[in-house]
Amino acid sequence: MSTGKHYAKGSAKPVLPDDGQLRLFSMRFCPYAQRAHLVLIAKKVPHHTVFINLTEKPEWLVDVSPLLKVPALQLAEEKGAPSLIESLIIAEYLDEKYPQNPLLPKDPLKKAQEKILLERFSDVTSAFYKIFLQSTGLDDFLLALDIIEQELVKRGTPFFGGDKPGFVDYMIWPWLERLPLIEFVLKEYSFDAKRFARIAKLIELLKADDAVKSYYVTPEQHIEFWKSRKAGNANYDLLA
Repeated sequence: MSTGKHYAKGSAKPVLPDDGQLRLFSMRFCPYAQRAHLVLIAKKVPHHTVFINLTEKPEWLVDVSPLLKVPALQLAEEKGAPSLIESLIIAEYLDEKYPQNPLLPKDPLKKAQEKILLERFSDVTSAFYKIFLQSTGLDDFLLALDIIEQELVKRGTPFFGGDKPGFVDYMIWPWLERLPLIEFVLKEYSFDAKRFARIAKLIELLKADDAVKSYYVTPEQHIEFWKSRKAGNANYDLLA
């Protein structure tokens, strides 16, 4: 179940079925929230989604997200219905809680190495926002992508998860999906599919993945939302 439109300041808290299903508080264009959606979808975990207007946050959001952040995952079936925040914490919890279609390696060393790789990927996300806010940081962004490219070459597998998408693949996908935004913001930039041949291939493979397809936003939609946000009137309900 999804509430569709984004709840804003002054809105009544939605009444969700008392069925014990997980409740994901999200924003449709948030890359961090997208991580949680991808894991839930990949594992086929039933859940409810409540979309939040992050410009005018509803007063009751604090009840499920003390830091007023998304994603926030409320565990309705647990005593006291506690909530989790931070995308990587939520994703790892879901992977451990729901064993179907495991995404992280069971081996402690390999699991730790995947987390280290994601920590290195944070350079991509940092540079990404620097580009959007200051129109600078492209060199840092490309160097960070080089790390991802080299790791794919080293592994010699189509996905970081091997022959199918794994934890790292789903965690980095939201920013790969948004690469066309970089080209829109920096008119002189064009994604170099030769320099990043393995990433280019990974993008095409992930576009064909069922979980990714079910929560995919087109480049045109991303650009339209970004333009509305830059204009100070973010159109959160663009896809509603």
